[in-house]
Amino acid sequence: GRGGLMRLGGAIARFFSKSGARLLGLALLGALLVLRWADPVIVSNIRNQGFDLYQRISPRPYTPQPVVIADIDEPSLARFGQWPWPRTRMAELIEKLTAQGAIVIGFDMVFAEADRLSPVRIAQDNPSLPVEARSALALLPSNESVFAEAISKSRVVIGETASRGGIANQEIPEVPNVIKGADPRPYLTSYSSIVQNLRGIGEFAAGRGVFTVDPDADGVFRRIPLVMQVSEKLRLALSTEVLRIATGGQSFLVVSDAAGVSSVIVGGVAVPTDPNGKIWPWFSKSNKERYVSASDVLSGSLPPGTVAGKMVFVGTSAVGLEDYRATPVEAAMPGVEIHVQIVENILTGQYLKRPNFALGMELVALFFAGILIIWLVPRLGAIWAMVAAITLLGGFAGGSWLAFSQYRLMIDATFPVAAGFSLFAAMATGNYMREEMQKRQIRGAFGQYLSPALVDHLTAHPEKLSLGGETRELSVLFTDVRGFTGISESYKKNPQGLTRLMNRFLTVMSNAILEEQGTIDKYMGDAIMAFWNAPLDTKDHELHACRAALAMLKNVSDLNEARAQELKDSSEETYQLINVGIGINSGECVVGNMGSNMRFDYTALGDTVNTASRLEGQSKPFGLPIIMGNNTAEAVQTILAVIEIDLIRVKGRAEPERIHALIGDETIRASDDFMALRAMNAAMLSAYRTQNWEAAFTAMEEAQLIADRMKLEFSDYLFVYESRTAEYRANPPGSHWDAVYVATEK
Repeated sequence: GRGGLMRLGGAIARFFSKSGARLLGLALLGALLVLRWADPVIVSNIRNQGFDLYQRISPRPYTPQPVVIADIDEPSLARFGQWPWPRTRMAELIEKLTAQGAIVIGFDMVFAEADRLSPVRIAQDNPSLPVEARSALALLPSNESVFAEAISKSRVVIGETASRGGIANQEIPEVPNVIKGADPRPYLTSYSSIVQNLRGIGEFAAGRGVFTVDPDADGVFRRIPLVMQVSEKLRLALSTEVLRIATGGQSFLVVSDAAGVSSVIVGGVAVPTDPNGKIWPWFSKSNKERYVSASDVLSGSLPPGTVAGKMVFVGTSAVGLEDYRATPVEAAMPGVEIHVQIVENILTGQYLKRPNFALGMELVALFFAGILIIWLVPRLGAIWAMVAAITLLGGFAGGSWLAFSQYRLMIDATFPVAAGFSLFAAMATGNYMREEMQKRQIRGAFGQYLSPALVDHLTAHPEKLSLGGETRELSVLFTDVRGFTGISESYKKNPQGLTRLMNRFLTVMSNAILEEQGTIDKYMGDAIMAFWNAPLDTKDHELHACRAALAMLKNVSDLNEARAQELKDSSEETYQLINVGIGINSGECVVGNMGSNMRFDYTALGDTVNTASRLEGQSKPFGLPIIMGNNTAEAVQTILAVIEIDLIRVKGRAEPERIHALIGDETIRASDDFMALRAMNAAMLSAYRTQNWEAAFTAMEEAQLIADRMKLEFSDYLFVYESRTAEYRANPPGSHWDAVYVATEK
C-alpha cells in the first residue's frame, strides 16, 4: 500500500540522508587516507607515472658537461668485429682516451671471465696447432695483462654488478668512506654478493663502481642509488665512483640520522638523497652530443680536444647488446647514459627532490579537500560541488606542477586528485540515490492521487513536501452518488458489471480532480474525498476545486449518455442514471501522514473537512449538485456563477454556515439570465429572513421562470423554501428567529 511504500522509501532515504551520506563519506575518506599511508604498488606506480609526466613535459635542458660516452655502437662493431672485443682492443681504447686527455675512464661493464682470444687460451683451445705455433703463442703476454697494464697507466674505474642471490666467493673491497651520524646500512639498498672483475684486472683499477640499478615495480628506472651496501661493505655507484676518482679519489662521506640517509658527499659536493641513499635524477632527453663513437677513438679520427679534461664512460648503444633501460623521458635509453645523466645532475645541482614533508602535505590536502567535498555535495548539489571540487583539486594539481617546474619538488597530485574525485563521485552517487529514493517515495505515495504534472513538480522539489502534520489552507471536496443503493441492487446478479461501472465512474471523476491539480485523498465506495493546496501550494485552490466540480458534472453527464447508447439493446444490464452530489469547503486543515506505525495515509483532518462532508449531504434536499461553504464562495463568486442558498447549522457543528450553490462557469455568470436569477434569489432570501412571506412567494415564482429559461434544475431548491415559508406563515417563528436552518441529517 501507499503507507508501505512510504515507509520503505523513508528508510532508504534516511540511509542516504545528508547526515548518513556524510558519515559514509567520512568512512571512505578514512579508507583513502589509510590506503595512501599503506602505499601499495598500484598507488606508488600511479604517483611515479605522474612524476614521469612532469618530466616528459619539462625534461632537463641539456647543457654540455665534462662527461662523455665512448660508445661501442653499431659502426664500431661493424669496423672492429662483434662483441666481446679482445682485451687488447679495450687496452688500446684506454690508451687512446688517456692520450687525448680523459681524466678518468669508467667502464659500464664487467670483465669477470678470461679473454678467449688471449694467446695462451688460443693455444689451449686449439691442440691441433703445430707445436711451434703453440709454444710461440704461450710466450706472448696474455690479453688480460695487456689490459691490466693499460689500466695501471691511466685512471680507470671498472664496473661491477651486484646480486641479491648467492654468497660472495672472494673478498669484497670497500671504497674509502666516512659515516657521519647514525649507521646508514639499515636504510641502504643491500646486496649479498657482487660479480667482480678478474683479479689481475681489478688490482690496477683506480676505483670500482657498481653499475647495478633496480627499476621500480613498473620497470622504469627512476631512483638511482649513489651508495649501497654489498655484504655489509659500503660501495658507490659507478657514476659517483667515477666522480670520486675524477676529483682526487678521497673518501666519500655518508650523512645520516635516525630517519635514514640525508646526503652523500663526493669530491666535496653534497648530494641530497632520500633516506635510502638514492636520488631522483631530472632526466633530459637522450642526446647524441654526449656520445663519441669508439670506432673514432680507435681509428684516431676523433677531433682533438673532444674528451680532454672529461670523465669518459665506456658503454654501448648497439641494439644487439640490449643495454637499454626505460626512463621517465625515454622508453629505451642506453644504460650507460643513465650514469652520465646522474653525473650531470650532480655537477649542475639539477636533480629532483621528494621532500620529507611531501607525504604529510598530500595527506593533509586530501583530508581537507575530502571534508570540503563531504560538506558541499549534500548542501550544494552535484554541479556546484563539482565546480568547487575541480577548483580545489585543480588548484592542488597546479601547485604540484608549479613546485616541480619552479623548484623541482615532487609533490604528488595524482592520489589527492584521484581520491578527491572518487570521494566526490561516491558522494554524488549517494546524493543521487537519496534523491531518486525520495522521488520514488513521492511517486509511490502520490502517483495515483496527484496529476502527473504535480507529481513531477513534487519530485523535482521534494523540499515542498512536509511529511509531518502541518496546518494549511485547503479546499476540500466530497462527492457521492445519489441513489447508489438502488443502483447496487440492480446489479445484484452482475457484480462484475457493477465493478466495471464504478471503475468507469471513478475514473472520470478522478480525471477531473487531477486535471485541476487536486490531491485524491481516498475512495470510499462510490464516494471520493479530494483536496487542493497540499502537498504542494496551489494558487487559487478554491477556483481549482470548483472547476473540478463542474468538470465532474460534465464527465458524469457524458458517461450517462455513453452508457445509454451502450445499453440501448442490452438484455444483460439495465441502464441506471448516475447523479452525484458534491460538497466543497475551504479553510484551515491539518494535513500530513495520519495513522498508526503499521499503516498511515496522507490525509487532511479538521472542521473544514467535516463541514465539506456535511455540505455534500445537503445537495440532496436542495436538489442542487454542488454546494459550497462561504469561504469557497467568496473566493470564486466574482468568476463563477454562485448564488447563496441558505444559512444552515449542519449536524455536529455549533456555528451556522452560509452556504452557496455553484450554478455554472464564467459564461453562465456573464449571462443576463443568471444576473436576474441571482438578484431574484437574493430578494427571496431577504423576504424569507425578514418574515415577509408573501414577497418570498412572489420572488420564488419569478426565480422559477428564470431558471426554466436557463434550463436549470431549480424546483427542488425552491420547493424547500416554499415548504418552509408555508410552515412559518402558519406558525410564525417569532421576533427572535435568526433564520438559521438546523440540518438534522448528515
